[in-house]
Amino acid sequence: MSATPGHFRRFLPSRRDYDGLRSSWKTDLLAGITVGIVALPLALAFGVSSGVGAEAGLITAVVAGLVAAVMGGSHVQVSGPTGAMVVVLAPVVAVHGAGSIALVSLLAGLLVVILGISGLGRAVAFIPWPVVEGFTLGIAAIIFLQQVPMATGTAGIPGHNTLLAAVESASQATLPTVLLTLGVVAGVAAVMLLLPKLNKALPASLIAVVLATAAAEALQLDIPRIGALPQSLSAPSMPALDPAALGGLLMPAVSIAMLAAIESLLSARVAAGLVGPDGRPSGAYSPDRELTGQGLASVAAGFFGGMPATGAIARTAVNVRSGARTRLSAIVHALVLLAIIYFAAGLVGKIPLAVLAGILMVTASRMVSRHTVTAILRSTRADAFVFVLTALITVAFDLIVAIEIGLVAAALFTLRKFASLSGVKREDIPGTPEPGDEHIAIFRLDGAMFFGAAERVLQEISQVKDIQVAIIRLSQVRMLDATGAHTLVEVISALELRGVTVLLKGVQPQHLELVTNVGVIRSLRHHKHLFTSLPSAVEHARSHVRRNAAANA
Repeated sequence: MSATPGHFRRFLPSRRDYDGLRSSWKTDLLAGITVGIVALPLALAFGVSSGVGAEAGLITAVVAGLVAAVMGGSHVQVSGPTGAMVVVLAPVVAVHGAGSIALVSLLAGLLVVILGISGLGRAVAFIPWPVVEGFTLGIAAIIFLQQVPMATGTAGIPGHNTLLAAVESASQATLPTVLLTLGVVAGVAAVMLLLPKLNKALPASLIAVVLATAAAEALQLDIPRIGALPQSLSAPSMPALDPAALGGLLMPAVSIAMLAAIESLLSARVAAGLVGPDGRPSGAYSPDRELTGQGLASVAAGFFGGMPATGAIARTAVNVRSGARTRLSAIVHALVLLAIIYFAAGLVGKIPLAVLAGILMVTASRMVSRHTVTAILRSTRADAFVFVLTALITVAFDLIVAIEIGLVAAALFTLRKFASLSGVKREDIPGTPEPGDEHIAIFRLDGAMFFGAAERVLQEISQVKDIQVAIIRLSQVRMLDATGAHTLVEVISALELRGVTVLLKGVQPQHLELVTNVGVIRSLRHHKHLFTSLPSAVEHARSHVRRNAAANA
């Protein structure tokens, strides 16, 4: 019983969450302000695109962002509504209405909390490096493409594939608006790229926002702005529980929980490797605590009428690139959004959307290291293929499909590699040759005897002719599954039907129960045909050959 409190204590906030705050609080504050401004239009846009409204997106960014910052497992992760979640939520809104999303958020959040408490957050460690980097490259491309409508001064096209929407938005751009917005994007990019070379301590993103907005106001540029914002947040309340609708919302909640878990964990994993202006990586994170924190964030958002939240890699990347080192930046990001709603909605509404497009385009271009891409492409053909495939599917379809296909492709290549390292080799009989040894064959099975290699082993052993006794050595088999054990049964049965006596040598202790249950031992002509040493197996085989010779004399 004493272990239970310790198990749950690791999911709770502690003073260690803010180690280094004394030296980083200034950059954390500036990073939080920058991310808050960047997150504002995204929260509004994602709320509108999903069909639940701008207010729900803003509520999620504030409430979920604050809860995840305090309770999550990453020191630099920024959470809120995301584009991937919009794709899943839009069909739910179309079928069940916008009022159902608060309940879906609550249900999905509870499921994510359960995943975290059960320890499944660590499963992200089993996702191969090429899949993670391919996902990161795909996300970077999506983030960049998502900014094309704002960068060209056109309206976005919700529900469309990101690439197609970017192309269609660009084709609808009109002069002189597109020249003005692209000029703003170029100016923002120039400030963000050049300012750090002069002084890394300066908040380049925030300065770019201020300068570009001031220039747009002074020149009275006729380009799209953020516009009017909600003036207040709704009070928290329990989502309406309709038993009739609950059954129809359960499966969408499961899908949303899976998406939230995968996206948040991958975002946290990517964020851990991002390098800030000081040249240091963001550091480690706790995957299980990250899941519980994200789950609680979605639950809290549901109580306030918001939507499910996940870790947002775009905002997280801006956070890290702006110098964030502790959770204070993500907390400030949520408080900035809250303050903007009540005190600065009018001023923020004047920021050109093209400014935010420029910030996110530069952020996206920095998410992927050219060195990393080169290293993966030069590693192995299989890893390079998985990397490119995951990136392309992320852009062409969605994140979940990309992760699934990337994992399947990586698994298939791994199994193929295992199969190539596994096999069967015929060995010479050790010691001084004796008459009749030509009728004895020793086969050594190597590596993994599993479903990927079993059929080849069956074919190679079954093709051997003119022998009376076959000794199958299993001491070098490191992995054995049910398919491999069943193949041994087939090999033994096929040889015994041809009159070949089969002896097994060196069954590993960890495999003994499996081979017994599957019927390997039972398929032998005699239970004594199981040996622990090769000399005793060879001597027994020679005795069989001598008896056969005497019987035929």
